[in-house]
Amino acid sequence: MEWQGWLSLTLTFAALTVLITTRIGPHLVMMAVLTILSICGVLTAGEALAGFSNSGLITVAAMFIVAAGIHASGGIDLLVTHVLGHPTGVRSAISRIFTPVVLLSGFLNNTPVVATMIPAIHSWARKIDIPPSKLMIPLSYSAILGGTLTMIGTSTNLVVNGQYQALTGEAGFSLFSITAIGLPVALAGILFIWLFFPKWLPDRSDSNAFANLREFTLEVAVAPDGPLVGKTVEEAGLRHLRRVYLVEIERDGAIISAVSSEEILKGGDRLVFAGDTDAISDLLRIHGVVASSDDGYAPSLDAQRSGRRLVEAVVSPHCDAIGRAIRDSRFRDRYGAAVLAVARHGQRIRGNLGSIRLEAGDTLLLEARPSFVTRQRFNRDFLLINDLDAEKPRHEKAKLSWVILISLVLAAAFGLMSMLNAALIGAGLMIITGCCSVGQAEKSLDLTVVVTIAASFALGAALEKTGVAAFLAANIIDLSNGTPWLLLILTYITVSLLTETITNNAAAILMLPIVLEITQKLSLDNEPFVFAIMMAASASFATPLGYQTNLMVYGPGGYRFTDFLRVGLPMNIFIGAITLTLLLLGWDL
Repeated sequence: MEWQGWLSLTLTFAALTVLITTRIGPHLVMMAVLTILSICGVLTAGEALAGFSNSGLITVAAMFIVAAGIHASGGIDLLVTHVLGHPTGVRSAISRIFTPVVLLSGFLNNTPVVATMIPAIHSWARKIDIPPSKLMIPLSYSAILGGTLTMIGTSTNLVVNGQYQALTGEAGFSLFSITAIGLPVALAGILFIWLFFPKWLPDRSDSNAFANLREFTLEVAVAPDGPLVGKTVEEAGLRHLRRVYLVEIERDGAIISAVSSEEILKGGDRLVFAGDTDAISDLLRIHGVVASSDDGYAPSLDAQRSGRRLVEAVVSPHCDAIGRAIRDSRFRDRYGAAVLAVARHGQRIRGNLGSIRLEAGDTLLLEARPSFVTRQRFNRDFLLINDLDAEKPRHEKAKLSWVILISLVLAAAFGLMSMLNAALIGAGLMIITGCCSVGQAEKSLDLTVVVTIAASFALGAALEKTGVAAFLAANIIDLSNGTPWLLLILTYITVSLLTETITNNAAAILMLPIVLEITQKLSLDNEPFVFAIMMAASASFATPLGYQTNLMVYGPGGYRFTDFLRVGLPMNIFIGAITLTLLLLGWDL
């Protein structure tokens, strides 16, 4: 190898070392590698930046917006309520993730599946009081395992099948050709995750999950025309909320305390809860729960709730409402915001929300329009305005958002258009139809993930261009010395190692022509070797760099590079052993 190859190899090990031993963000590390490769002339400017125009990357970015539409419209809440439910622990929660994710990933590209599920799992984790770090890696790994079930489950299988057809001139593999390997591997992998991951994964709660020590008194109402009317407290999902609890119900001037799970809800009921800000945000996502007005449910306000969000404000000593009850201060008319909750000296205030007399220093949780924050920055009524950026879901758009998602997936699956075009159209429809706002779409783009994926292509390109990857692959395979079973094992190991450092597609594309040439010279059946390449390229668990879904859950799960090594290395070894055993027993090499 020339110096360019040694530099690329050195940068690969240096990047891995930095990611393993430090907490520097992967996007910063990979951008530094890209910069060095470009400055030293290993890659041209076009080659270094090619990742930023990659269709797969743009597809991922567009799917973030589609996922935002599902989340903002309340479509995620439908999934959480009807599919994920109320698990009793971490293992139970992981079990509920497996079925929908594995099945969806078997027939859809697993990248959009994970993009759609991330906000659902994150919201669900808060609701059931389980750290997202216990669930995000199982989400990614389930999608990876599901992608191996069919030829269309992952882009790697499609790419390898297409290249196989081009190189051999044969018809290629059918939709379920790989299922004989993928299904038992997926079942074994699911069992492995269920048994060991609850203990191995870190308990890394959201940074803000318990940072808010103020306990609010929150008062909401049951919408008279909403879906909660006639349901019991248990059926409405109001009994098992975590970090917020139902204190009492006010109905027709009477107070119902020590509320029973079998209590039937009626339209206009005022529900008094106590809890922290994050829990209240989740409570307000429930369809049929609305802000309580001073004189009962206000449908005119609810009709204008699109764009309204939660705002935390501290009452200033100069506020005109001090000394008055919230009801008497005409707070809603004066400030254009509805008081949802009040905390004083870190404790909840007992009694009817409308009768609470405001004092300087009270912390209010308000539902207001974005303009409220800007307007109050120039007034003296409130201090420490904090926009919690939690908008009320547009529940009336929930089913429409799922129709858009399913339509774009079917369009891509039946070849009506590429996944890129389908994702772009889907993202546009989410905004045009009002499933999510432009602001929500912009905020949904996780730039750290996008930059990391784009920059990673540069390192993969350098390893290929300088001949490092081909050199390593050829020498490892030569170790087989013509022994078929050893060649199969070394093929799997080589692809597995490459896919952890360069992209899975690049690793597979690099290895396939080499393996086909060797099997032809040795007169071996190439099918098990092709399947070994597909499975090894997909089975990337040990680092967040090898597979896009791992990168996508890296931030939401609050993970470190070592977290993937801790659970991913045993997973890689286990899945590799199962795959190779099936190939060696099922095919006559």
